[in-house]
Amino acid sequence: MRPVSVCQWSPLWLLLCLLCSLCLGSPAPSTAPEKKAGSQGLRFRLAGFPRKPYEGRVEIQRAGEWGTICDDDFTMQAAHILCRELGFTEATGWTHSAKYGPGTGRIWLDNLSCSGSEKSITECASRGWGNSDCTHDEDAGVICKDQRLPGFSDSNVIEVEHHLQVEEVRLRPAVGRGRRPLPVTEGLVEVRLPDGWSQVCDKGWSAHNSHVVCGMLGFPNEKRVNTAFYRLLAQRQQHSFGLHGVSCMGTEAHLSLCSLEFYRANDTTRCPGGGPAVVSCVPGPLYAASSGQKKQQQLKPQGEARVRLKGGAHPGEGRVEVLKAGTWGTVCDRKWDLQAASVVCRELGFGTAREALSGARMGQGMDAIHLSEVRCSGQELSLWKCSHKNITAEDCSHSQDAGVRCNLPYTGVETKIRLSGGRSRYEGRVEVQVGGPGSPRWGLICGDDWGTLEAMVACRQLGLGYANHGLQETWYWDSGNLTEVVMSGVRCTGTELSLDQCAHHGTHVACKRTETRFTAGVICSETASDLLLHSALVQETAYIEDRPLHMLYCAAEENCLSSSARLANWPYGHRRLLRFSSQIHNLGRADFRPKAGRHSWVWHECHGHYHSMDVFTHYDILTPNGTKVAEGHKASFCLEDTECQEDVSKRYECANFGEQGITVGCWDLYRHDIDCQWIDITDVKPGNYILQVVINPNFEVAESDFTNNAMKCNCKYDGHRIWVHNCHIGDAFSEEANRKFERYPGQTSNQIV
Repeated sequence: MRPVSVCQWSPLWLLLCLLCSLCLGSPAPSTAPEKKAGSQGLRFRLAGFPRKPYEGRVEIQRAGEWGTICDDDFTMQAAHILCRELGFTEATGWTHSAKYGPGTGRIWLDNLSCSGSEKSITECASRGWGNSDCTHDEDAGVICKDQRLPGFSDSNVIEVEHHLQVEEVRLRPAVGRGRRPLPVTEGLVEVRLPDGWSQVCDKGWSAHNSHVVCGMLGFPNEKRVNTAFYRLLAQRQQHSFGLHGVSCMGTEAHLSLCSLEFYRANDTTRCPGGGPAVVSCVPGPLYAASSGQKKQQQLKPQGEARVRLKGGAHPGEGRVEVLKAGTWGTVCDRKWDLQAASVVCRELGFGTAREALSGARMGQGMDAIHLSEVRCSGQELSLWKCSHKNITAEDCSHSQDAGVRCNLPYTGVETKIRLSGGRSRYEGRVEVQVGGPGSPRWGLICGDDWGTLEAMVACRQLGLGYANHGLQETWYWDSGNLTEVVMSGVRCTGTELSLDQCAHHGTHVACKRTETRFTAGVICSETASDLLLHSALVQETAYIEDRPLHMLYCAAEENCLSSSARLANWPYGHRRLLRFSSQIHNLGRADFRPKAGRHSWVWHECHGHYHSMDVFTHYDILTPNGTKVAEGHKASFCLEDTECQEDVSKRYECANFGEQGITVGCWDLYRHDIDCQWIDITDVKPGNYILQVVINPNFEVAESDFTNNAMKCNCKYDGHRIWVHNCHIGDAFSEEANRKFERYPGQTSNQIV
């Protein structure tokens, strides 16, 4: 007999039931804790190894993407809140510098500041979601008390035994270990698990899987391998399988994003009928392992790249710039993600992306923003093949410029160099390892001609970012017992990956000053300035002035006139000057400061200020074939903040012996009507010319990018008037546009009198 509710007996009983429910109130809530409103849409987990179930690297899933937290300003208060988000009662400690290994993907939070009373991590102050200047080497971790919150039911915490993660992947050469040159491009796929490195079963292994593995290891593509050879070899070797059932689509940035299965500890039969997965990768042009590969790549016809990276401290990182209609521009970070970043990285000859950077983390560009809302599937061969929106000036600003950090092949170059004697790991005397595998030895570098470009390469090889200074004397740093100079005559362009790629004397060491006090040293930094001239202002303000000699005594004292001025009949006569304004912006991530300290600044009585740099800018008039026919002064400027962006405060002012420099986000303006802001063209004959302005021409101060320090304009001079047009930063045009520029510096209608 089916039971019947009392409320179904009659209409009268229905009314009584309704009244009772209103009087007694609604049913009591469940005892399980309610999901915090502030954490809606977020998931938390612990990752990394070696670790216990209640400790690890903190990872947050937001908008479907897992990321980490930077350790900058991290405190126990933040650790307490995160442990409660993870279902533990409190934190007993926290870790910094990626103790549990570096994560992947976004760094969601940076400069996290909590009081400890917040109910959710979203209530803590920070730089904002996804806005960080950290690397994954700074990932924060927590150690929670091994006591769960009552009634907390959540799958956020990763139990080591059941929820393993693939953190690291490597290729182990099956033959010739120790003799193959780096990077390793072919071998057995191994993944790092808590109990060590294990192989992957190749049953069901596909080219898509290989593509993902190669991307993680810093290679853009994969190629077929001789599976029969490796199967035969596998029969003679013992293997430890830890992973099977790997199935990737080929668009993943990391193997952990693929479908995969881990063998359990009690699995006695592993990979029956299969063998270890083997992958062969194709290195990009920068990392071609042998001369044969380099020659093959050189034979392939390659057009000009349509994507580039600018402003990065390390290879494979930087602000993304794209070429459109012959002009380079940036990409807006709206909807910028790992898929799009990985397309850029592979297009440039690197692997997949480690990070998709937003918020102009690699410095701000200037002029055009070409793309916005870029969406890629991951299969595209070029960023231009992805769907995107064309940008307008109102849509985006350069504070939203997108950037990337790519996976790079391991080359081991950082093991061939070290610093000694410095106060921190970022400075010291440079020591390099020379000699073959059988007889390696460490030695010093001769300081003769050692400068900023050489220091840039040394800091890059060390993995320490940019060079603040390249030092030719290092007597104040203790060299220990090392006294032998093993490298001399080092001359770099600044783009090399290691010092041994620079020109040098080889095994024959020739050093003018042989004492150890005159050996090379560096001071490195993770950030650097980046100066850029506002080219449009030069074109808008250029004009000719015939200035009387009696008004040029100060200018002559500062060597601002051409050499023929010395033979003039002073104070009678005049000099013909091409005048223009220059506005120099600092778009980098560190202030531009003069190399010399205040004690060595030079006072100039005529102009009433100190000069902090011997050479800051060159002004030149060149013929179309590059011959110099006139030049501006080479005396230094007084560096100060004339104007700044809205949210930036001025720091530097020349008056009253003030500090000199240019703050990030500020610019120094030299008006056309001040002394020496000109080129003396008195002796220049009528014709077609190129006006060239070069900032920091002797590389006295380190910058993140020297390729944008030169500006060029076409100009036509008829002996009385001058036309200046087509002004642009040296690397702002495509190669073809630059060739046209140099081929025809002709006349246009923007006449200047």
